[in-house]
This record gives sequence, C-alpha cells and structure tokens, in this order.
Amino acid sequence: MDLQRLIRSQRISRRNLLLATGSMASIAIANQVIANPKYQDYPFTLGVASGEPLPNSVVLWTRLAPNPNLGVSMPPINVPVQWQVAKDKKMAQIIARGEVIATPELAHSVRVVVDRLEPNTWYWYQFKTGSEVSEIGRTRTLPDFKDRATKLAFAFVSCQNYEHGYFNAYRHLAAEELDFVIHLGDYIYEPANNPKRNQVRKHPSREATDLDSYREFYSLYKSDRDLQAAHAAFPFICTWDDHEVDNDYADLESQDFDRPEDFLLRRAAAYQAYYEHLPLRPLSRPQNGKMQIYRSFNWGNLASFYLLDNRQYRSDQPCDENGRGGGQLITNCQARFDRDRTLLGAKQERWLFDSLANSNTIWNVISQQTLVAQLKQKLNGVTSYWSDGWDAYPVARQRILDFIAENKIENPVFIGGDIHSFWVTDLKADFNNINCNCSINVGKLNQKQGGSNKNRRKLLHKGKKYA
Repeated sequence: MDLQRLIRSQRISRRNLLLATGSMASIAIANQVIANPKYQDYPFTLGVASGEPLPNSVVLWTRLAPNPNLGVSMPPINVPVQWQVAKDKKMAQIIARGEVIATPELAHSVRVVVDRLEPNTWYWYQFKTGSEVSEIGRTRTLPDFKDRATKLAFAFVSCQNYEHGYFNAYRHLAAEELDFVIHLGDYIYEPANNPKRNQVRKHPSREATDLDSYREFYSLYKSDRDLQAAHAAFPFICTWDDHEVDNDYADLESQDFDRPEDFLLRRAAAYQAYYEHLPLRPLSRPQNGKMQIYRSFNWGNLASFYLLDNRQYRSDQPCDENGRGGGQLITNCQARFDRDRTLLGAKQERWLFDSLANSNTIWNVISQQTLVAQLKQKLNGVTSYWSDGWDAYPVARQRILDFIAENKIENPVFIGGDIHSFWVTDLKADFNNINCNCSINVGKLNQKQGGSNKNRRKLLHKGKKYA
C-alpha cells in the first residue's frame, strides 16, 4: 500500500476515542478527529532521520517514543503527526507539508516520502504532534541522472556496538561536509548485557529475539545523541548485516542451529523492527517474513551505488560439523568450493550483473558487508579461512570478479564493514597467483562524462570510513 492510501485508510480510526494512558493524555471527543494530542513527556526522544534520496524525492522518518527506555512507550492508538519541509534551516520558506498517522502496528514510527523536490538540493524538515515539535533535520536530493556531476563526498559506517563504546565517531561525522552516509550493517548488536563484563554502556538484560525486544534495542541505540546528530545532518542509505537479527546467521540458519521454522519467526520480527527504525521506502516493508533491501542509487553520471544483501539469501557457512555454527576459521574445507554455494542468491546476483552491465556512470561502488579480498589466516599453523565472509564463498566471488573484468566495468570499487578493522586492497583475478600482475582493471575514466584524474582522487579521498 502506498503512503497516500495509508493516510486515507487511517483517517477513520482517528475518530475513535483516544484514551489517556501511559505517558500520553489527549483531549478527545467520540466521532471527531483528534486535533491536539497532549504529552506528559517529550515524544521525539529518538530524533529524526532521512534517507533513500532520489533526484526528486527523499524519505523522512521519526518515531514517537516518550520513554526511550522502553521498547514501546505509547498506548495502542493511532496518532496524527504533521511534517513540513523548507528550503532554509530556520524553516521559514516552507515548500511542502502534510500529515501522517503513527500507528501501533509500526511502533508509532512514521515515514514520509516527499516528492516533487528539486535535484541536487539541500532541504530542512521537522515533525510536530500536538504542541510538541521535533528538532530540525537536514537532507538533500541526488543530482539528476543525466547531470554532469563533478564531485561527491560520502562516508560509510558499520558495526556500532552500544556496549563497546560511545558513538563519538558520529559526532565527528556530523561535522563533516558530506552529501550522504551509507550504513553497511550491524546497526544494533543483539546479545543481552553480561554483568560479568565491564562494558562502557549496558545492553538490555535479555537478548533480542522477538519484536518487543528488538524494539527495545533500537530504542536504546537511537537514543544516542551522536547517532541522532549524524542522522539529522545527512540522508542515510542503509543495508544490514547479521547482528540486526543474530550473529553470523545465514538465511534461515542460525548460529545455534535453531529449527528453521522457529528462526524464521525471529528473523521476521527483526526485519520488522529494522524497517520501523530506519528511513526506508514503503516498498521495503517486510512481507511474509522477507524484506527487499538490495537496490541502487546514482549520483548523476559520476557514480552508481549498489546496496547488497548478503544475509537473506546466502548458503549456510561450510564445514560446521564441529557443532559450532556461524563464523569460524576453517581448514581443509573443500565444501567452500561447491559451485552452488552463494552469498547473494541467484536473483540478486543476476540483478547486480544486469545493473553493472547497464551502468553509464564513471564509478561503480558495490556496497556490501564484509572484506571481499582473500585473507589467509593461521589455525594451529595451517592456512585457514573465515567461514562467514567471501573466503567461504570463493566461487561466487570469482563469478563477480570475472564478470567485472570480462565486461570492462568502469572503475569498480567495493566497500564493506563487518570485521572491525580498516583495509585497502587490490582485488585479484587470481588471489593464489602471487607472481602475476592480475588486479582487476578499474577501467578508464570517461572524459566525455566529466571525469578527470582530479575527480578520481577526490572520490577516493572523500569516500571515508568511520568505524
């Protein structure tokens, strides 16, 4: 259902009597529209965010959460939320406004797809419910697909573990001059707090396994002011990794060998909470326990970005007969070379190939979760490989690298997260041949499209990683 139909369908329910419960009290008359809900506590404690930018539209997000220490702190009622978009940071030049309904089915999160915007333009936005107003956020649209774009500044982030430290990296990121931020996954970490560990900050006392507990974790993470500042400063383009559901899961295989039918229920709850808390388009709303997350964006004719999903469709990690599920170092594991093993799934892989083949941009940035280059490690003195990354799916990786090389894809760059360290590598046509000069050719810059060596250096410099 599109947003306008959703708004229309909810207007009738707004005529119901709004009960004074929890942290919210309202003046309501039966059979009339609720005009002015009143709150005992500030409802915009999780901040505001924007994302999914296109040349003519962007998604705005917020969630009503008067008590962020609870997964859900609103009564089970529908609440009207107003929004407005301006061309200035003082919100004086309003160019769009409207109303959306915050429903208990989505934990009173709201997303607004604002369209008819100008390409390559900064905007400011704000929400209101009753007499309470949110902070002002800033967002921007992408250049038009045919625009001769000459510069771009973006950052990519991943692996934000609330227990392991403060999000000061986001404070620095919010002060940068960026066009957008790509989040490559592990937006939350799902384990419960371990009181025996001397953590900087504390997770909830139970592991996230159902919708209520996942909502509790997201409320905790999104209450961080530095994370809120980054979201309010730039549009985010997001994909997930494993910890949004369960460490090192693979499709319907959990690291603890749960029954697939049981794990599907957990995964569906996690996908629902992920959708509720990030500025994704309504087309990404989970359906039947599945969620469409891979997609692409163009920065004019300068760069294409391909956001991949390497969790929902992957084969199970190989060589886990030792009873340990998920990621581990594996030695002498021939199963990793099975031709049917996949990290992306056949449909997503074909989509990626078709998208790359039809690209008309100077750069092609493949945005995914982990290290693509081969990484040999030692286990008991024997060469081994990490089973949760691309090294456990070498045939699938080779298909992608061969396709890029054979089709002379212009300037391919892979970015990734997951492994809690920073790497810059060449990608090889043959990782095991140390004597050949066989790096994947990055192609030639197309001068007719506005490319230059200066632009190339600028993109490499400005594509920053904040871990």
